[in-house]
Amino acid sequence: MPALEKITVLIVDDIDETRDNIRRLLQFDPNIDVIGAAKNGQEAIDLSQQIKPDVVIMDINMPDIDGITATEIIRKKVPHTQVVILSVQSDPSYMRRAMLAGARDFLTKPPSIDDLTGAVHRAGKMAQEERAKAAQAFPGGAIGGGQVSAAVAPTLGKIIVVYSPKGGTGCTTIATNLALAMHSEDRRVVLVDASLQFGDVAVFLNEQVKNNILDLAPRVDELDPEVVESVTIRHAASGIRLVAAPPRPEMSDKVSSEQFTKLLQYLQRLFSYVIVDTCCYLTDVVQSALETADLIILITTQDIPSIKNCNSFLSLADASSIRRRIFFTMNRYDKRIAITPERVGESLRQEILITIPLDEKIVSSAVNRGIPFMIDNKTSLPGKAIYQLADAIRERLSKAEIEGETQAKK
Repeated sequence: MPALEKITVLIVDDIDETRDNIRRLLQFDPNIDVIGAAKNGQEAIDLSQQIKPDVVIMDINMPDIDGITATEIIRKKVPHTQVVILSVQSDPSYMRRAMLAGARDFLTKPPSIDDLTGAVHRAGKMAQEERAKAAQAFPGGAIGGGQVSAAVAPTLGKIIVVYSPKGGTGCTTIATNLALAMHSEDRRVVLVDASLQFGDVAVFLNEQVKNNILDLAPRVDELDPEVVESVTIRHAASGIRLVAAPPRPEMSDKVSSEQFTKLLQYLQRLFSYVIVDTCCYLTDVVQSALETADLIILITTQDIPSIKNCNSFLSLADASSIRRRIFFTMNRYDKRIAITPERVGESLRQEILITIPLDEKIVSSAVNRGIPFMIDNKTSLPGKAIYQLADAIRERLSKAEIEGETQAKK
């Protein structure tokens, strides 16, 4: 990889002496260039849009707009800019709020020179890589009003739908954790909540919903990358993007199946993976998702009603020719129960490819805290199973792509 250019920095603090001290700490690093300073949150927002720094070093406590609010606004308006928060408060709740707002790092005042420059280098590297990817995707150098969006996938991404015909089998748990497992800097993921009446994806990620699918679907024919970046919610702890369900059940009717299909097809132009969480009912929107999917993660448990419903769905799948795109998965697998994955697979004539073991303590705690277990319990048994699922999905999609290319050449 070629050497990165100088990292440009904007310093934000309402105390003149603090701004000067931070500047002095950074001036000893030849790879860091301080290009601006702001004394309050509003000035930081305005300057960030004007000079587009790689990194903003942001104080939390300021008289007009606090640093956390300013961070959230800057991350939306200048997506490649990364924010390093400085605070006299070392309380974990401050750190959590900062990360949820989109901050890249959190340091306690006064930071050591090594901690500060290290944080700036990490954030600067990410900022420049995101800007470079966006420039490759849009060679003209700008989108819309001159603002470059975050990185986009160079080829069409894959649409992965997580579905179960029986409620309560853990679809949302699998969808949210799978999204985290499949996301990386060069393989971005967007998670779409297609349970439009009672979607819980935002709750599982502990996100406050400011925008939702109704901000995208009605104008699906006029979308651009900048609009998608501004409307989708960025999950700070992982970097995945989220398209949330409407805030009220009666608003679900405002999204048509045609709009939803077009939205998924547009998102796959911007993201490597579009992961769709669904409800158990075959609504028009859910059916459109299943028909559009490159892969359908069909979820069952060892409960008889769940197995019965999966059998009925597989019969429908035969009639609609989507069975070959089904990836059968058993959730909450308990070895003590006599109904084994092998028996279920034989009975339904569809092999269960991955089992996710039962661990109610870890899963329930993750849901109640709004922190998916793939963030802080990824080495648990369910976490390892999700990684196996992610690897198996990549292998399945890669194989299907190769087979498709072979058929096209014949």
